[in-house]
Amino acid sequence: MSNTSTATAAGPSGIALPVTSFSRAVDRFVGWVGEMASALWLVLVLVIVVQVVARYAFGTGSIAMEELQWHLYAIGFMLGLSFTEMRERNVRIDVLAERFSPRKRLWIELFGLLLLFLPFTMFVLWSAFPFFWSSYELNETSAAAGGLPYRWFLKSFIITAFALLVLVGLSRLTRVWAALSVRH
Repeated sequence: MSNTSTATAAGPSGIALPVTSFSRAVDRFVGWVGEMASALWLVLVLVIVVQVVARYAFGTGSIAMEELQWHLYAIGFMLGLSFTEMRERNVRIDVLAERFSPRKRLWIELFGLLLLFLPFTMFVLWSAFPFFWSSYELNETSAAAGGLPYRWFLKSFIITAFALLVLVGLSRLTRVWAALSVRH
């Protein structure tokens, strides 16, 4: 069984990349995480509706419900980053690159991944761990009376989100490398 497939299709970036066994596994996993995270948007809408009804129909509000709203939004957004990157739905400005040959674009993609994307995501991942760990050790809670406990849980999603982004970056790197390895 081959490590890369011969079928290549240009994604939204316009770069045709073969699928590697590693990229297939990462895409499957990140796709699953993205689909599970998409359910958070329904939960978020329900929490907002309950909060609005409680406030305007019954004259009561809840700090915990308000905080839950932004926690759900933050988690959904952070988990959606890797899904968006994997599907190439991020904003790319290829004004100059669209004039380059496909091979030159692959080299630009390779250097972009190696010099920008992966170092940045790994730096954030490395920096986020002490931020999370300090919160966990302190058992940090909301500063607001009636707010949510376990603030560390929300902060753990910074680590999760950027670990997923590193995986997506490595996946794309294997695909770019496979495309560059093909002799023309």
